[in-house]
Amino acid sequence: MSNALLLPLAIVQSLLLAGGQVLLKFALGRMLPFAWTTAFWKSVFVNWQFASCGLCYAAGTVLWFYIVKHFPFSMAYPMVSLAYVFGMLAAVIFFHEPVSISKWIGVLLIMLGCYFIAR
Repeated sequence: MSNALLLPLAIVQSLLLAGGQVLLKFALGRMLPFAWTTAFWKSVFVNWQFASCGLCYAAGTVLWFYIVKHFPFSMAYPMVSLAYVFGMLAAVIFFHEPVSISKWIGVLLIMLGCYFIAR
């Protein structure tokens, strides 16, 4: 298996993980406060964002199985950190959170690290 395929697969897998987290945050905003009640569990299971978050996690996990099976673990595992990059972008785009310059520098360093590992 060519190592050139690792980076695109890792990007897709990280997008699925970050997408699952974004959907989970949206889902939690629509749910009732936690309680052992029928109303709470209904708010969980009729929530399309919650179901979609689970689908993203499932797809990301299946892709992770493929990555771990076909690529050296020393290269594959650090690529999971790309999810932090996509999470930071999601925080800005979907939740309008401010991000300091030091955090952007950290994101840049993660991206550079993944580039060097994938080479």
